Amino acid sequence: MGRSHTVLYAAQSGGGAGSLTPIIMIALLFGVMYFMMIRPQQKRRREAEAMQSALGPGDEVVTIGGLYGAVVGVEDDTVLLEVAPGVQSRYARPAIARVVTRAERPEVDEPVTEDAEAVKE
Repeated sequence: MGRSHTVLYAAQSGGGAGSLTPIIMIALLFGVMYFMMIRPQQKRRREAEAMQSALGPGDEVVTIGGLYGAVVGVEDDTVLLEVAPGVQSRYARPAIARVVTRAERPEVDEPVTEDAEAVKE
C-alpha cells in the first residue's frame, strides 16, 4: 500500500511545470496570427490609402466595382471620374481599387542653381 501512494504522489507533483505550456501556446498563437494576418492587412491598408490620397486629374483608375474611368477632379473625400466621353460620375475615394495609368505631373520643386542665387543678391 505504501508503494501506490508513492507513485500517485510522483504523478501529481510533476504537473507544476506543465501549467505554463498552455499560456505559451496561446501567446505563440497570437504571435503567429499577428505576423501572418494582422500586420500584412495593415500594410495593404496603408498602401491603399497612400494610392487614394495621391490621385490626381488624368489618372486612369479602376473602382472596386470594376468600372474604368479617368479622374477629372478630386475633392476632400470624393473623386470625379469620366467613365465615357461627356459622362462623369462621383465616387468616394475608398471606392478606387487601383490606378491603371498615372498622369504625368510637372515637377513643383525645381532645383536652385547658382545663377538663380546670384540674381537674388
